[in-house]
Amino acid sequence: MTALDLSSPVAVVGTGTMGQGIAQVALVAGHPVRLYDTVPGRAREAADAIGVRLDRLVEKERLTGAGRDAARARLTPAESLDGLAGCALVVEAVVERLDAKQELFRALEDVVGDDCLLATNTSSLSVTAIGGALRRPGRCVGLHFFNPAPLLPLVEVVSGFATDPASAARAHDTARAWGKTPVGCADTPGFVVNRVARPFYAEALAVHEDRGADPATIDAVLRESGGFRMGAFELTDLIGQDVNESVTHSVWQAFFQDVRFTPSLAQRRLVESGRLGRKSGRGWYDYREGAERPGPHTAEPADAPAYVVARGDLGPAGELLALIREAGIEVRAEDVRADGVRTEDADRGTRLVLPGGGRLALADGRAPAASRDTVHFDLALDYRAATRVALSAPPSAAPRTVAEATGLFQALGKKVSVIGDVPGMIVARTVARLVDLAVEAVAKGVATAEDVDTAMRLGVNYPVGPLEWSRRLGADWVRGVLGNLHECAPSGRYAPSPALTRHAYAADEQEGTSS
Repeated sequence: MTALDLSSPVAVVGTGTMGQGIAQVALVAGHPVRLYDTVPGRAREAADAIGVRLDRLVEKERLTGAGRDAARARLTPAESLDGLAGCALVVEAVVERLDAKQELFRALEDVVGDDCLLATNTSSLSVTAIGGALRRPGRCVGLHFFNPAPLLPLVEVVSGFATDPASAARAHDTARAWGKTPVGCADTPGFVVNRVARPFYAEALAVHEDRGADPATIDAVLRESGGFRMGAFELTDLIGQDVNESVTHSVWQAFFQDVRFTPSLAQRRLVESGRLGRKSGRGWYDYREGAERPGPHTAEPADAPAYVVARGDLGPAGELLALIREAGIEVRAEDVRADGVRTEDADRGTRLVLPGGGRLALADGRAPAASRDTVHFDLALDYRAATRVALSAPPSAAPRTVAEATGLFQALGKKVSVIGDVPGMIVARTVARLVDLAVEAVAKGVATAEDVDTAMRLGVNYPVGPLEWSRRLGADWVRGVLGNLHECAPSGRYAPSPALTRHAYAADEQEGTSS
């Protein structure tokens, strides 16, 4: 292990919220910590603020009084950059501007020793470009903490083009010694989390822009069916609409305006109006005193059908058949072809047939309006645990079909949200795109599959990592959803990546070999 010795001083430059958090992490781990800020007196104020946080840790019995006193004794505000001489690691958390970070690191090279690591906490700039200003660019590494740094475990350890592997290893091991979970990644736009997570926000915004559902309903479906901790609209309100849009725009520009990362016009208008989320009192939701939080659209109670006819394999929704039987509803099997599909349904996939003759099918990315009397239901992380299921009812669906589909899921103990005619619905299209970007990131060497899944679980609290989701759903199913979405909207936004296609073929071959 090459972690820094606890006797080695660590410096933090920039004493905003993130800088203070990083300093607290290093301090509690046992290092002497020096704080510096270009604004006179700011470092002293930050040290006082960290002292208050240490007091709270003692109150919560997460730190002893002796530990707090020792930590305070190790914390030193620096009056100038010269006060950082002798540090083994300097972490910058200054303004997110390339010129400012390059200027800082050039100045630090004249102060610190040749073996001092220079780490940037940037979330959107190129580590390679920041290190390019140095005489010794091999010492520059990204240490991207997530806010609040003392609480969130993930740290992305980013290797720039010129970063020495030994520098990355030392940064990685030091973060682990600080009690964090580091993941290594290459210096690409958005690194791991901010690259792979874009569809979570983008698809929710797209459904809203297409008038498929309101924000409260989309958020409820993502939480209660998709298993996400928060919905996209409430999460961006928490992050700050301006911050979230800025990251999206930065990733989009860095990928040469790749259509898969295109920012949302609806979010742009929200930012322009000053509705930045919780910090401004209003965003997608109203946080002002006395304001009521809108609830999701929930269907009125409907009668459950007496039976359903199962045609073929429901794939990722296969567990529904057991739930339907447990609810006391008869499941009738129908003779099918050897491959599990009736000849007349071969071009429309598998589904349930309701007593009135209408059909109920898992969202597969095709436009519901293109189907006959068919209602689609959304993907769920776990249909047994899900408390809400979304249905998409196109104009072609008979009222009886919608009522029977609604009553069926209500009989399973689920709330039902009926949304508009939206291909891929909400969870299915979101998860499919998350999987695609994750598979592509691994294929391009951004990070290992294990690190991608770890980053998404710990960095943005996803219920499972995208690669694990791919294994559960089947890469071929994911590719099929995206292929159908691409046919509906052939802009390139939903085109399955070559990496996903290779991944699907490999999974098919492996399954064929094992069988």
